[in-house]
Amino acid sequence: MQKSVRYNEGHALHLSVVARKEGTKRGFLSKKTTENSRWTEKYFALYQNVLFYFENEQSSRPSGIYLLEGCTCERAPAPKVSAISKEPTERQQHYFQVIFGHDGQKPLELRTEKESECNEWVECIQQVGYSDIMVEREILMQKYIHLVQILETEKIATTQLRTQLEDQGTEMERLKAEITAVNKTRERMQPYQKNQEEEDPDIKKIKKVQSFLRGWLCRRKWKIIVQDYICSPHAESMRKRNQIVFNMVEMETEYVHQLSILVNCFLRPLRMAASSKKPPISHDDVSSIFLNSETIMFLHEIFHQGLKARIANWPTLVLADLFDILLPMLNIYQEFVRNHQYSLQVLANCKQNRDFDKLLKQYESNAACEGRMLETFLTYPMSQIPRYIITLHELLAHTPHEHVEYKSLEFAKSKLEELSKMMHDEVSDTENIRQNLAIERMIVEGCDILLDTSQTFVRQGSLIQLPSSSERGVLSKVRLGSLSLRKEGERQCFLFTKHLLICTRASGGKLHLLKVAGTLSLIECTLIEELDANDEDSGQGFNHLQFKVMVEPPDSQAFSVALLAPSRQEKAAWTSDISQCIDNIRCNGLMSSVFEENSKVSVPHMIKSDARLHKDDVDISFSKTLNSCKVPQIRYASVERLLERLTDLRFLSIDFLNTFLHTYRIFTTAAVVIDKLADIYKKPFTSIPVRSLELFFATNQGAWGTDPLNTKSPRLCRKFSSPPPLVIPSRTSSPVHNRKLSLGAKAGALDLSTTPCSSTANSPTSIHSPCLSSPPPNSTRSPSALTSPPPFPRDVSPCRSPSTPRHPRYRHTGGQNSRCTMSPASAFAIATAAAGHSGSHGLNNYDKTCDKEFLIRRAATNRVLNVLRHWVSKHSQDFDMNRELKSGVMSLLEEMLRDPDLLPQERKATTNIISALSQEDQDDVQLKMEDISQTSHRAECFESLSAMELAEQITLLDHLVFRSIPYEEFLGQRWMKIDKAERTPYIMKTSQHFNDMSNLVASQIMAQTDLGSRASSIEKWLAVADICRCLNNYNGVLEITSALNRSAIYRLKKTWAKVCKQTKSLMDRLQKTVSSEGRFKNLRETLKNCNPPCVPYLGMYLTDLAFIEEGTPNFTEQGLVNFSKMRMISHIIREIRQFQQGPYRIEHQPKVTQFLLDKTLVMDEDVLYELSLKTEPRVSPC
Repeated sequence: MQKSVRYNEGHALHLSVVARKEGTKRGFLSKKTTENSRWTEKYFALYQNVLFYFENEQSSRPSGIYLLEGCTCERAPAPKVSAISKEPTERQQHYFQVIFGHDGQKPLELRTEKESECNEWVECIQQVGYSDIMVEREILMQKYIHLVQILETEKIATTQLRTQLEDQGTEMERLKAEITAVNKTRERMQPYQKNQEEEDPDIKKIKKVQSFLRGWLCRRKWKIIVQDYICSPHAESMRKRNQIVFNMVEMETEYVHQLSILVNCFLRPLRMAASSKKPPISHDDVSSIFLNSETIMFLHEIFHQGLKARIANWPTLVLADLFDILLPMLNIYQEFVRNHQYSLQVLANCKQNRDFDKLLKQYESNAACEGRMLETFLTYPMSQIPRYIITLHELLAHTPHEHVEYKSLEFAKSKLEELSKMMHDEVSDTENIRQNLAIERMIVEGCDILLDTSQTFVRQGSLIQLPSSSERGVLSKVRLGSLSLRKEGERQCFLFTKHLLICTRASGGKLHLLKVAGTLSLIECTLIEELDANDEDSGQGFNHLQFKVMVEPPDSQAFSVALLAPSRQEKAAWTSDISQCIDNIRCNGLMSSVFEENSKVSVPHMIKSDARLHKDDVDISFSKTLNSCKVPQIRYASVERLLERLTDLRFLSIDFLNTFLHTYRIFTTAAVVIDKLADIYKKPFTSIPVRSLELFFATNQGAWGTDPLNTKSPRLCRKFSSPPPLVIPSRTSSPVHNRKLSLGAKAGALDLSTTPCSSTANSPTSIHSPCLSSPPPNSTRSPSALTSPPPFPRDVSPCRSPSTPRHPRYRHTGGQNSRCTMSPASAFAIATAAAGHSGSHGLNNYDKTCDKEFLIRRAATNRVLNVLRHWVSKHSQDFDMNRELKSGVMSLLEEMLRDPDLLPQERKATTNIISALSQEDQDDVQLKMEDISQTSHRAECFESLSAMELAEQITLLDHLVFRSIPYEEFLGQRWMKIDKAERTPYIMKTSQHFNDMSNLVASQIMAQTDLGSRASSIEKWLAVADICRCLNNYNGVLEITSALNRSAIYRLKKTWAKVCKQTKSLMDRLQKTVSSEGRFKNLRETLKNCNPPCVPYLGMYLTDLAFIEEGTPNFTEQGLVNFSKMRMISHIIREIRQFQQGPYRIEHQPKVTQFLLDKTLVMDEDVLYELSLKTEPRVSPC
């Protein structure tokens, strides 16, 4: 039906003239006015589907026009006399009305004096309205669809019948041949039968038997035909398809029922409670908890009704049009999924209110809830979209390709997958924001920098802040281990991509930022990893566990923060992450300053211009979420593109680096990674994509001949005012004032001092660092002399490979006035920011080419060293388990050391990596589980040990077992394979240790013969579990609570009756904390708010990893690596390793551990249950 008509006045006048002359129906009718409801007589003319009315029969212009297409006309009853009392009633009137199909248009009410005339008008208007035709068209369309389906079925049946007819024809030919042979035999036997009787009774019997056999054979034949069709693939496929549809209807019915319970039993009652005089919850909290669940319920009720209507037409099932209607409305799930985690958090906060918690438990006790909690109902919509995808996938598997709705179902499946991916990306994007907000809420003073969406969390942990030299003397090792230093100097540190937060923890668990060094901006920091003996912040007896962060704020005095790590592994992890963050910030800042000054292409625009970084291709696919470098995260990619991203010189995302190094063995080998790094170092120009090189130097030719001192923008100076990328002393600057720039190398800091190299040789911050030679303090030498290159020898090639001598401009010639080699950052600033400060002089093309090549070589070397340092410091287990990998890295590093072009800080970093690879495990002083097992000491009895001693030693043992698991065992669900004992020995040891400890608890309780002793044992073990909770040992809590929940212990009603109420309520709280309900929801929330050291329950992480492994494949159908899956696996492994690296400061007590590891005290399950039955026999029912 046409919704709008373009009106032409001339055309309308012409039609009105034709209507008056040749109209289908013409005459006077009374029309009811809308203003005063009075009846006025008008002259009406009907032409085709247009109705004109005039003031009188002689009027040349119509007073109005009605378009009758799609309208209906029907007789109307006469109004009441009171309504028309003002008009004469001597004549009987016949009423009818025209109802238009347009929304908002009032019906046209008309009347005539004659009934026949009224019927004629109604019939004519009804005819031109085409409503009957439209209804008939819908009916015919339904019949057409039905006939098409019947035709498809008939085609299949025809094919089968044709095959059967051919078989029958062959059978008939065979039977004819048999009949012919029988007739011939009969003719030969006729002479012998003439003497016999005409019809023998035996012959009659034989004929009856033959007739019976023929009928039986015919029925058997048809039965075989029917059975063949029933067993045919087509019939089987149709049965499975119908079964899938029936199951989908059942699941949809159950889902709608769950949503109705959520709305009717929780949402609407809580809304009413929020409107009461003393509301236990506010309306805002109700909206935050339930989100748009009511709208989702209404949507699925409509969809469910459509499904039931389709089932009524079984076996003709057409579902595609239902999904076409449903798809545009499923976007409402985005809001629910995006805020689901926040919804559960608001609910947890509201439960702190006793009135609300009591009211919620009352709602949950409703019989319709079937014992399920509100959190369970809020989780159901999260899995509905994946459920639809799985159902459509199964439905398409059993739908023939030539089916009438195959393409529609395939389109619906693709749209649902796109929606699911979009929802996943939004959830991933908000996870980081929620994590930052959770940390921000823990800080009493608040922290505005955490509200920045680009701030990405890297790591957290406990470090000890060493007092400054003015506050203490040299601390002894005894003083280091004392309780006062740990209590006063312990700091909770949070590292983000741009800032480092240092906090103290109050008694209530809240955090307070330090007043002086609480928030450190990494752009202003310099990391010094190894402190020399003459450094004022270096202490004696710290075993090289301390490191220092130098801070040089632009608007205040510089200061330093000395931190002490609990172990070498922790120190390596912290320093690696801090230096990586600083390196990324400095590199991005240097590129920004250079390109903004000397190029028309800024760095964000330069990266944005590279389509390989954000546009999908055949070998890569991106998500909408940005990483810490503001580049779209990779969803799927080939191995080549992942290695290319790993070695991209413009940026390096910490999240990408950690994900790659955690999971690379799933899709490639270590040898391939090492070969790629070696290619980047040896052949940077051929290994880096050409487009990236072009954009790296895009339009960077305009400012080579200008004076940088005169053209440097204030924004550039402000951005790197402290510390700058390169400091060139002015005539009035002090020669002893220096600046440091961290390059993320193990050498510590690069000293760009204005003092000569020889004068700073013994400085702790510049022993292995290059420096720019400068004139003596009283010299008036101009700054341009520092950067003027010496004349080039004619026999030296301007461009050298990394293995050839460096360009003379960068050659170290020695002497007081010689120029030392500079850092890659300094070379970058010089090479791209007009190089030397030589007044009006500019670099020629010769210098430009060498600067570019030198810059690329230095940047490539720096990138390779950064990746190797991160790999060696964070993933040292790779090299311990793979000797070929270790030898390959060692040979690459030794080759780098032989390179004469290597800068001093690069040489120092290379030496540090080689030293880290060559040295054996320096943490051998730490206690190991094997040492405890081999210790021979007299074990104490349970009664002589205190709950504190038991809890501490259980925590120590659990942490030692948990810490020993290498992260390689978490990949590929190895712990679920047949040969799991060989592939994951440490996970199996952890599981066995959990079972042994749980068996020990149960055995010790059942070993008590006295009723009071058993109750006292239960109370003591629960006290141990509570202390384990205080020590953040949730694995120990679960070991004890699972032992108490065993059938052998749980059934001891008399024993539990002796346990006090406080202990029982303590057990309920502990069980609620470690409960597996909602995928360990409470335990996850507890782990988010606790700080290492901590021992989580390993089974929770194994469940998460198994869910990820089973739900998504490692590779797509096109052979691309599913890097989104790798990222999820890496995040779980990072959380596990974060808890593994936080050591406990608990002293080993052999007498307690001997009791805990004593196998002779442990009974198996059958013995425990038999002893339980003897202790408290079953009570027979009366």
